[in-house]
Amino acid sequence: MNKWGEIQVLNSTVDRRRFLKSAAAVGALAVGSANGVLPSFAQDATPKKGGHFKIGVGSGSTSDSLDPATYLETFMYIFARSLHGYLAEVDADGNLIGELAESWEPSKDAKTWTFKLRKGVEFHNGKNLDADDVIASINHHRGEESKSGAKDDFKAVEEIRSDGSGTVVISLKEANVDFPYLLEDYQLAIMPAKDGKPDLSGVGCGGYVLDGIDFGVKATSKRFANYWKPNAAWFESFDVLAIHDVAARTNALTTGQIHAMDKCDLKTIHLLERNKSLEITSVRGTQHYQFPMLVDVSPFDIVDVRLALKYALNRKQLLDTLLRGYGQLGNDHPIAATNRFFAKNLPQREQDLDKARFHLKKAGLANLKLKLSASDAAYTGAVDAAVLYQQDAAKAGITIEVVREPADGYYDSVWMKKPWCTNYWVGRPKADLMFSQVYAAGAAWNDTHWKNPRFNELLIAARGELDDAKRLEMYTEMQSLCRDDGGAVIPVFANYINAMSGKVGHNKIGSNWDLDSFRCAERWWFTDV
Repeated sequence: MNKWGEIQVLNSTVDRRRFLKSAAAVGALAVGSANGVLPSFAQDATPKKGGHFKIGVGSGSTSDSLDPATYLETFMYIFARSLHGYLAEVDADGNLIGELAESWEPSKDAKTWTFKLRKGVEFHNGKNLDADDVIASINHHRGEESKSGAKDDFKAVEEIRSDGSGTVVISLKEANVDFPYLLEDYQLAIMPAKDGKPDLSGVGCGGYVLDGIDFGVKATSKRFANYWKPNAAWFESFDVLAIHDVAARTNALTTGQIHAMDKCDLKTIHLLERNKSLEITSVRGTQHYQFPMLVDVSPFDIVDVRLALKYALNRKQLLDTLLRGYGQLGNDHPIAATNRFFAKNLPQREQDLDKARFHLKKAGLANLKLKLSASDAAYTGAVDAAVLYQQDAAKAGITIEVVREPADGYYDSVWMKKPWCTNYWVGRPKADLMFSQVYAAGAAWNDTHWKNPRFNELLIAARGELDDAKRLEMYTEMQSLCRDDGGAVIPVFANYINAMSGKVGHNKIGSNWDLDSFRCAERWWFTDV
């Protein structure tokens, strides 16, 4: 079991209420049935090669591109994991293991990291992997003109060099005990280099070769004959289809047009559970839903306004009605309860309309009118969540106008552009990664524009601290700062709820990211080929 989450596997033979009550604690695989006998799931099958796998996802935009620095949605995340290789990989048990890097070694002060590259790795264009490819691929995110979300992760990099013996040495300006985890990020694809620049045409060293892509519609790939992993990339070919409407995705799955889908509609999931030809998977991880406010835009620049909005929301109602119990309460910070640095003693924020009115009055805004941009492009049910928020806030004297935004281009024209909107984060396996990429002052993906001096001071200190007890103290204070000063309302952590044909085989499903850590094309197979 993933040490950051738990996996629950449900199908038509499992009573969900009984299953959830009897599920094992975090850290154990939970599979149950009405009579205590383990149901027969696809993961019991032996992997087989062959077949054309099609998956429908609720994302994808015409503004997408093959440049890893631009990846913003699941459509590209999942396709990238099929085309490219990465220096490191988080396995299904939550362990960081080597992929293109066979091993790594830190210096005593965690400022210098040496990565030994794997031999015999071939790119789709026939080039063999070498240190120049790694250096060029990482530097692609470090350039002055780079707009990559990973750019901030590498600001502390002082030098990247090769010692000529199949290794890459990365020297940092400051200690970072979690540095290898940065190299697993979906943007850190390793591409073949020429004259110091990476090939951005989609050429990689992953299990599948690009066969065609219509951005925001469909991406197609075929198995790479010379893939270095012998027991992976089982499908002969693989399609990702952008199907934004959840009803259309569900219909495509039930009629056999696709073999798997993400973001199931929890309002109708009981109907899918009755279908004995399908399997529903519920994976508890770090995914969370949020309502980010730009704190440099009035009136969100007032802390009391932010607190009023946080107290106005009924989180339990969202958990029960939106997620149907497939999740956990959020506390306005992004660290999941399964993380070892989770602030378990931080009081859970609950709806308190009196406190909401108190903070509004303190801000001098007894009657507040706001616009909340919402789209199910963020997550299935985001518009419904916004409407529930609207109803809750009205009880505290806050008028919210829900602006329904189009799905296509949502992350290009709304997120981080409109003052208040719906969004989700799949989270990160380490607290430092989540904080560094989304909450640090000046971070490219800081979607609230939040800048808290104490938070940023702690961020640097915790990153290089070798004593876990001291790190816990720092991360606890940082979670408290997010909760009470930050610009993100985070009401719930949502399980990854996906559905697939019973003919799709798999082993334990990883929870580092959605869809088996976005590696479903590599890890899954057909049982009937």
